[in-house]
Amino acid sequence: MTKRKSYDKEFKLEAVQLVESGKRVAEVARELDLAEQTLHNWVKKFSKDGEAAFVGSGNLKPEDKENKDLQKRIRDLEEENAILKKAMSIFAKDQK
Repeated sequence: MTKRKSYDKEFKLEAVQLVESGKRVAEVARELDLAEQTLHNWVKKFSKDGEAAFVGSGNLKPEDKENKDLQKRIRDLEEENAILKKAMSIFAKDQK
């Protein structure tokens, strides 16, 4: 089984810039020893997301990270509300 190659962000950006400078995808892929489809995917990601396209493994795009942080904040606040509701019901029983 062959090991999958991984490329850093700078390499991907340089490859995309070569394509955007007017070279054909097939030509750039041959020069860099890449599959054409891989380079097509990189160009498509870059045109969609710009500089934030290649964040690396385990990392998130800035808007995805913000969304994840907001979801965590919502969960924390919902848990806090549930605790406060339970506490209110306990104190309400004691006053009767």
